[in-house]
Amino acid sequence: MNASSHNRPKVATLVFLAQFLLGGPGSSQAQPIWGSSPATELYPYVSSGSFSGPAAPLSPDPLVSYRWPNPKAADGLEIYLQKPVSVRADTNASFSNLRSLTGDSPNVTVNGLGSIQMDFGRESAAWLEFDSPDLAGAVEMSISEYNQPEITCVGGAHNLKTLAPVKYGNTYRLELNSQLYEGARFGWIHVRSYTSPWHITGIRLVCQNKPANYNGSFSCSDPMLTRIWYTGAYTVKLNLLSNSLGAILVDRGDRISWTGDAHCSQAASLVAFGNYDFIKENLVNTAHDDNGIASYSLYWVLSLIDYYNYTGDGALLGGYLSNAVAKLDNAYTTFGTAPGLGFYGWDERLGAGFQDANCVEAQNAYQMLSIRAWQSFAATMGAYGRTDLQAKYNGYANGKIALLRQKAAWYQGFGLHACADAVNTSLLNDAEKNAIFAQEFTNRVNRLSYSPFNQYFVIQALAAMDKYDDALSSINDLWGSEIKYGGTTFFEISRPSWNAGIGANDPVPNAQCGFSSLCHPWSAGVTRWLSEEVLGIKAASPGFATYQVLPHLGRTLTYVAGAMPTPAGSIQASFNVSNGLCAVSSPAGTVGRIGVPKVEKSISSITVNGALAWDGAFHPVAGIGGASEDSEFVYFTGVQPGAYTLSVSYRGSTPAYSQPPEHYAGQFIKEDSSTGGNWGGVYGKDGYVLCNYNGGGNDKRSLPPYIASVNYYMIGGNGLPNAATWAAGVSDSRAPASNSSNLNPRNAGCFYTDQNVGGRNTMTCTISAVGTRNYQVALYFVDWDNRGRRLAVEMFDAKTLDLIAPVAVATNFYGGKYLVYACNKSAKFRIDHVWGDNAVLSGIFFDPASSGLSP
Repeated sequence: MNASSHNRPKVATLVFLAQFLLGGPGSSQAQPIWGSSPATELYPYVSSGSFSGPAAPLSPDPLVSYRWPNPKAADGLEIYLQKPVSVRADTNASFSNLRSLTGDSPNVTVNGLGSIQMDFGRESAAWLEFDSPDLAGAVEMSISEYNQPEITCVGGAHNLKTLAPVKYGNTYRLELNSQLYEGARFGWIHVRSYTSPWHITGIRLVCQNKPANYNGSFSCSDPMLTRIWYTGAYTVKLNLLSNSLGAILVDRGDRISWTGDAHCSQAASLVAFGNYDFIKENLVNTAHDDNGIASYSLYWVLSLIDYYNYTGDGALLGGYLSNAVAKLDNAYTTFGTAPGLGFYGWDERLGAGFQDANCVEAQNAYQMLSIRAWQSFAATMGAYGRTDLQAKYNGYANGKIALLRQKAAWYQGFGLHACADAVNTSLLNDAEKNAIFAQEFTNRVNRLSYSPFNQYFVIQALAAMDKYDDALSSINDLWGSEIKYGGTTFFEISRPSWNAGIGANDPVPNAQCGFSSLCHPWSAGVTRWLSEEVLGIKAASPGFATYQVLPHLGRTLTYVAGAMPTPAGSIQASFNVSNGLCAVSSPAGTVGRIGVPKVEKSISSITVNGALAWDGAFHPVAGIGGASEDSEFVYFTGVQPGAYTLSVSYRGSTPAYSQPPEHYAGQFIKEDSSTGGNWGGVYGKDGYVLCNYNGGGNDKRSLPPYIASVNYYMIGGNGLPNAATWAAGVSDSRAPASNSSNLNPRNAGCFYTDQNVGGRNTMTCTISAVGTRNYQVALYFVDWDNRGRRLAVEMFDAKTLDLIAPVAVATNFYGGKYLVYACNKSAKFRIDHVWGDNAVLSGIFFDPASSGLSP
């Protein structure tokens, strides 16, 4: 739709709106949203509500305290504006008064060629505009989630997020697609040609927003966890579109509501916003489309269950029973028969996305997911009153678990993801859970999935095993690392060790998912987990007619507070295990069970609203039916609607949590930028591979006896990376010598990834060792044509596909660079594009080990 077809707001409305957004009439405080655009916009401005909600300073959302009177799924999109928080230019002499762009009255004089970069401080669903009354010459504009103009996979309207703007009067707008919006934090104005001085008198991100109130909240004694809760909520909120939830924010060709992605998105939305009608609409919209991914059908069923548990909407559940039954029965029919999953997750251990989703681990995980879905559906049918379906699906779940248990230690062939899905069936006994925890969840590095989507199920399993400290540790490791990078939304994929090799808000590795999204709503399941497991508020019956509050603070937290939206109103709770002050309130129509956490201390007494309620025995107080205790909680049951203030007398102290160290079975030794192509005498004493040295994809090889083979892979085509010969018969010292004599002539060959095709931003090299022995391997990279390449290298155990070294990032390798590793087994290296045309590999060199490694 052409923006010019919409009527502009009247001047009086704009004046009021500008005052309102700047903290004038109608607002309670100054807010970080600003101004009005002189151009016609697609949607009306945010204006019907007020900043009347509580402040949440750790939220990245500028509208976190804004409250609409009655937001509904039928509401249209609205807009608000943001100005930059910082600006810089690549050519300072070309721009005078540049910092005025961060103020209320920009007035920049353009005196020459160059680019202005603007950081708006947070990612938004937005488009970029600037105003100029006298622009002379030619300009282009760019947006990005990171600090370089963004490039994404072919498939969207524009995969290069740089384009000449469209002029509307004195306003210049970057229009990258018909919907205008992209994931934008950074923006650029590029002056491509210059004839005479001209001026920039306005700059803005026009940010679109779907009305949704923060009816839920969360805070705790760890500020990072609080930031994680709100960042997850904001990530989902940016992806609330007119009629769908879960669309990927950046337009790279997959901007649809993905059924499985929506499972985590909807889970977060339930606890953050309670926008039930919107979630209902998305369930209906996606009910008949699993996007060709078998597991996504089951996630849709789990989402239907979530919705029913949170809302009590039996009509929707009843209307989709046959749909759910068909999905569940299909999983039973295909159980154990390799149903063609297509996809189970981006993690290497799950087949690296679409590369090999039918790998053993993905198959095992899918079977466990099937059992979980049957068991969960059976429980839901019990609450719904369909005892026939309850019996049927309990039979499915219990029958398959019994079949597995015919083999002792049946889970020993499972990896992290299959084990997590097994625990989440709720059918494992303590011995099985303890063995699974020891098997897969004690390694701090490899208990993290590459995908925050899959990590949601990992932390669910940790909670089910009563390993809350380990869950919180992994949350800080994975989601916390994204915030430490500078993210204000959560990513499609990530590894904590990225941060050692990339700068704040730099481009990130692009791997098997193509170009990585830095605002991916499937990453937000952690928001629900924190509300349900740490704050501890859950529905005990559909619609929260009965509920429980069982907070799990572990050994690291001393305080948690927050609110859970319900159809009857908000349930609020706070627990401080340092001073013993706690509070719970609940709306009419609910009955609760409240657990006062012991946190490994003892409780001598509890008063409720000033009256003694517990001193080892229950003392009746108004509104509470009874009390009991176990090793973890003192429970108050039959809690009637109302507000309760508790004072808890603790004795003893909570033990400290010993976080496991990060341990890698391999070792990244160093990078070497001085040797170049003169590898003889430095590397390759045991053997070498000179990539595509002979042209036509043919290496020159001399493998040591302890290396059986070296194989490459890249998705698509014949499964091999692209091969290129930059130069042949040259004396350039960057080109690898043909042997250890370091003589000329020499060839400069490489294998390389594609740039813009999803899934081909990465390639692998698998080194198959004979037995187990210590050795050194060095990978050689050269940016021969000086294209500013950056790449990342992940090192895996070739058998288990566990990550065995921190991610290493190679930059500035025009002169050639080696990344050197120590290993003692078969290893798989994944080489990921980060920036520039592509990722490249020119050599592999084997040497005796410089130090020993534990197996």
